[in-house]
Amino acid sequence: MSLQRPSAVVRTGQYLALIGYVVFLGFPLVWLLSTALKSTKEIALGSISVIPHSPTLSNFSEAFAKADLWQAGLNSLIVAVATTVLTVVIALPAAYGLARFKTILRPITLGWVLVSQVFPTILVIIPLFMILKRIHLLDQLPGLVIVYVVFVLPFCLWMLVGFVQTIPTDIEEAAAIDGAGRIRTLISIVLPLLRPGIVATALFAFISSWNEFMFALVLIQTPSKVTLPLTLSRFVGAEGQVQLGPLAAAALLATIPSLVFFALIQRRLSGGLLTGAVKG
Repeated sequence: MSLQRPSAVVRTGQYLALIGYVVFLGFPLVWLLSTALKSTKEIALGSISVIPHSPTLSNFSEAFAKADLWQAGLNSLIVAVATTVLTVVIALPAAYGLARFKTILRPITLGWVLVSQVFPTILVIIPLFMILKRIHLLDQLPGLVIVYVVFVLPFCLWMLVGFVQTIPTDIEEAAAIDGAGRIRTLISIVLPLLRPGIVATALFAFISSWNEFMFALVLIQTPSKVTLPLTLSRFVGAEGQVQLGPLAAAALLATIPSLVFFALIQRRLSGGLLTGAVKG
C-alpha cells in the first residue's frame, strides 16, 4: 500500500504556516533593530514604521558611552561558558548513571529535579547570599558560576537522561561482546550518539546563564563585574523613563552572542544523531 503524496494545496498551506511561524519568531528581532536605528525624535513621535525614516548609529555610540558594554559582555561570556562546560561535565555521567542503573537514588533524584523546577527562585536568594558571603565568593564571578550551575543543572540532567534512554542497550552489549570495556564503550559509542543531547544541553545552559538577571542583581555589586542583563537595566531612569534607542541598541548587541553560539552548533544539533550512528 503506497502512501499518498500531499496535494499542492496542502504543501502550500504548510509552507505558508512555516513562513508565518518564522515571521512571528523573527519580528521582535527586526523591531529591535528598527528601534536601534531610529533617531530619538522619531522614537518620541511613536513611529510604528519598521523601516527608520532617517537611520542613525547614534544609539549605539550612546549605549557604549553610557555603559561599559565590552566589560559586561566579557563578564557574561566568561560566566556563560564556564557554566555551560561545568554543567555538561557534571550532568553527562550523572544522566548515564540514572538512565542505566536502576537504584533507589534514581526516583529520588528525578523527584528532586521536578521539585527544583517549581521552587520559587526568590526564596533561595537570601540563603545563597549568606552562603557565598561565608565562603568569600560573594560579588565574584566564580560564585555566580556556581549558582548558575546549580540553577540549570536539574533541567539539563533531566534532558540528558531522556537522550540516554533513547540509546538501545543492545549497542553497548554488542560492544562488550566484541571486547570493548565500559570506558571505551562510553567514549566510542555512547558519546557520539549523545551528541545531539549534549549540544541541546549546552545551548540551554548557555542561554539561561547569559540571560539570567535576578541572581546577578543580588550577588554582584562591583560595577566592573556586572553582566549584560544588569547593564541593560541602567538604561531605565530613576523615574521609570526608558531610553528606548540606546536600550534597543544595547539589547541588540547582547543578543548577538546567543545567535552566534546557536549558529555554530545548530548543524551538530541536527546532524549529530547520524554522525554518531556512523561512528558507532
